Amino acid sequence: MGHDGGWTTWVFEGTVLPTGDTTRSTFGQGRDGDQLPGRFAVPGLVDSHCHLTFDATPDGPVLRGEDFAAARLAELAGAGVSALRDVGGNRDVTLRLARDADDGRPLVLAAGRFLAPAGAYFPKAYEPVAPEELLAAVEAEIADGATWLKLVGDFPEVGPDGPIRGSKISPTYDLELVAAMVELAHSRNARVAAHVNTDHVAGLIRAGIDSVEHGTALTEQDLEVLGARGGAWTPTLSASVSPGPDETPERKTRREERSAYLASVLPLAERYGVHVLAGSDVVGTVAGEIDMLVKHGLTVEQAITAASTGAQAFLGLSGAGNLVTYDADPREHPDVLARPAAVVLNGRRIR
Repeated sequence: MGHDGGWTTWVFEGTVLPTGDTTRSTFGQGRDGDQLPGRFAVPGLVDSHCHLTFDATPDGPVLRGEDFAAARLAELAGAGVSALRDVGGNRDVTLRLARDADDGRPLVLAAGRFLAPAGAYFPKAYEPVAPEELLAAVEAEIADGATWLKLVGDFPEVGPDGPIRGSKISPTYDLELVAAMVELAHSRNARVAAHVNTDHVAGLIRAGIDSVEHGTALTEQDLEVLGARGGAWTPTLSASVSPGPDETPERKTRREERSAYLASVLPLAERYGVHVLAGSDVVGTVAGEIDMLVKHGLTVEQAITAASTGAQAFLGLSGAGNLVTYDADPREHPDVLARPAAVVLNGRRIR
């Protein structure tokens, strides 16, 4: 990844997506400057479901520190990501990144720790929060800079080595407590994102959560309720429906059924006003997620919106000073999204 030191003025002339407007944009101090490669661009990508400190190891997920997060941020920046929402991890690292803005890296919105009771998440990746401690934990995260809270809304049974494959997925907290948590978060100008993969999602939506993460059991009725108040859905398809290692025929069948179901409901989101967001989770990339969104029923324009201007609008961000350019039109060649021609981050060309 090249770097110009930040002092060169760069000019882009071409088509900006997802609107398709033709424009001339200048980044830097002067009115004229060097031409950026590429004739198609997006005003910065957004990874709305990211884990900067979450590392999947052979012994199960663990949380890493500052160096791991710095490497992830550099990787994301090089791919054109100008902002991200970290939805759970090492709070000492992610909340500091959220508090301390730095033009040399993507903007970080952080939720801090995973909020789940004992036996309801990956054992080495969180500290359990008992129900009677949940509201105090929410207060602590917000006091330290969290603008989002990450609720683990349901989870499989957990053994000594982690989730037990094929076990029943159960709710983690009582819905009345979740509603109190949401009310508290909203009173502090924070929002709640909920990991949920069962029909428990309907109750969580009624309790007021702002963003459904994964949501593999969302129904049309759920989307109608969520959209009525302008909520969001981050499907994380790369994590939900990509083939896993050593996949058995039974698991493949379940995965394909899940994929087909999501392809049937995802196109309904826009109809009901739900903001679809693109999130890489731990296993994917934003470019890969855009491709998966298209394969599951969104138009290319809708998928690019989910990973750029739509996410910026929902998260209260601006794409100003950010640009990712491409040699070919992503609307006709979506695979080009994985190969940026240039990246401008906070007014400075970094690729």
